[in-house]
Amino acid sequence: MKTKFQSRLTPAPLALDAAAATKPAVVLLSGGLDSATVLALAREQGFACHCLSLDYGQRHGAELQAAARVAAALGAAAHRVLKLDLGQLGGSALTDSSIAVPTAGVQPGIPVTYVPARNTIMLALALAWAEVLGAGDIFVGVNAVDYSGYPDCRPEFIRAFEALANLATKAAVEGTPLKVHAPLIDMSKAQIIAQGGRLGIDYGLTVSCYQADEDGRACSLCDSCRLRSQGFAAAGLPDPTRYAGGN
Repeated sequence: MKTKFQSRLTPAPLALDAAAATKPAVVLLSGGLDSATVLALAREQGFACHCLSLDYGQRHGAELQAAARVAAALGAAAHRVLKLDLGQLGGSALTDSSIAVPTAGVQPGIPVTYVPARNTIMLALALAWAEVLGAGDIFVGVNAVDYSGYPDCRPEFIRAFEALANLATKAAVEGTPLKVHAPLIDMSKAQIIAQGGRLGIDYGLTVSCYQADEDGRACSLCDSCRLRSQGFAAAGLPDPTRYAGGN
């Protein structure tokens, strides 16, 4: 019998050998579709994945619950949630309830759902944990094709952060450079979903919506919902997303 978090798809088991995964890596895990795919890709490459999520004052906790489900389902070596309330600063529809989440469709420019410095902060925290673990690899699910125009999802940002990491850390200074992996950065959403299909990811476990309800059901109208839905359609796969209106 299906639980409410299971997909309508019946994916094949992930071809991953947990015992063989010995090289540590830190994976930023939001609980959404992209970060779940990155975790599966990192596991496929043989990394022991230490997943890091951030409770940053976002509108809902459903994505953090999703991150825990995904970490367990995809065999993470560890999963930690750090609390850093960016809502105290505001400036984003995702952290300030007085700013409405746009629902009119993806528009040109940087939308109000951009959270100032979020990816910089998340990568810095991942970098700190990587140093503690002795890990030389960080994985992040940023994408510069089907995304909402965020400046911290671009390849040049990832390159710049990697350069900073290799200037700022004891490990790099002593001869062990760090690599920031962004394997989805040049993929369309359909290509990302196709990768997930190949790996057998149950995307029904994930939550991508900017304003999901407490049960993790999506609104179907925000940019993230639209991009996700269009991605499944373009990939030719059923969309396992649970919508608040039952769509």
